[in-house]
Amino acid sequence: MKLIKTQDAVGYILCHDITQIIPGVTKDAVFRKGHVVREEDIPVLLSVGKENLYVWEKQEGMLHENDAAELLRRVCQGEHMNPSEPKEGKIDLTAECDGVLKVDKEKLNRVNAMGQMCIASRHGNFPVRKGDKIAGMRVIPLVIEEEKMKNVEAVCGEEPIFKLMPFRKMKAGIVTTGSEVYYGRIEDKFTPVVKKKIEEYGAEVLGNTVCNDDSQMVTDAINEWIEKGAELVVCTGGMSVDPDDRTPLSIKNASDEIVTYGAPVLPGAMFMLAYQGEIPIMGLPGCVMYSKRTIFDLVLPRVIAGERLKTEDFTTLGEGGLCLSCPQCTFPNCGFGKGGK
Repeated sequence: MKLIKTQDAVGYILCHDITQIIPGVTKDAVFRKGHVVREEDIPVLLSVGKENLYVWEKQEGMLHENDAAELLRRVCQGEHMNPSEPKEGKIDLTAECDGVLKVDKEKLNRVNAMGQMCIASRHGNFPVRKGDKIAGMRVIPLVIEEEKMKNVEAVCGEEPIFKLMPFRKMKAGIVTTGSEVYYGRIEDKFTPVVKKKIEEYGAEVLGNTVCNDDSQMVTDAINEWIEKGAELVVCTGGMSVDPDDRTPLSIKNASDEIVTYGAPVLPGAMFMLAYQGEIPIMGLPGCVMYSKRTIFDLVLPRVIAGERLKTEDFTTLGEGGLCLSCPQCTFPNCGFGKGGK
């Protein structure tokens, strides 16, 4: 840094905060460290007694923190996100719609490993609402080598680190299984829970079909909802390995691909996901009816956002897959489901 006359400081970068004191009114920084001095700033600087200023010497190949932060924003920001203005080398991204956040962890880790810069975000694969902060990024020093920032661009390529998948106006059908419900021996308390969760993400529930434990009846009900335009079919109950629980067989017979039957998540180990073409078919274990948060809460938002899930999306859920059933539930702002790929 060097000391120069204030009148000669236009275009230079301040090395420290400039404080303005007005008794009884304010005592705050009128200009922050890193501010690029403009012509209109000169009278203000002189009015607070700054005849000389310490500024960074201009060097070829160096970027100001705000310019570097803007480059970080470009490699981070996907569609449906709003950036803040650069301030002191920092930019925040917020969601401009409801959806599911996707994070390229490999790129994120490689950039953070470069040093002198940081990108911090919320967890990927979880829902965000319009206006939620998604990520913040900044460079650490006041100026940074331009070459280092070019390396960031090279690492990240064309695809952004963060993507936001908006929730789709999906139509869903529910198949309620169980002879005890079919014959009216007990009240169906499962369907209302599932319906409410689906509707939380803006999807429409077309209706539900109640079936007994006959496997073919359940398969037919699944196919009928798909014929009626359902883009998601959810089957409730009958998911255990007991001989009279036939829902997994019914889903298998209605599907082209079985992604998983079972997941390392508690509650929700007996969950099933399959596809008929592009249409997901889920089998929900009984815990979804009475546990506040389960595997269903981890999978449903991603499906409604249009993501096609794979087997490895489930096998990596073990770390963080144990819900602690806290007396005061703070999901998704907790560790449940945070260990996945």
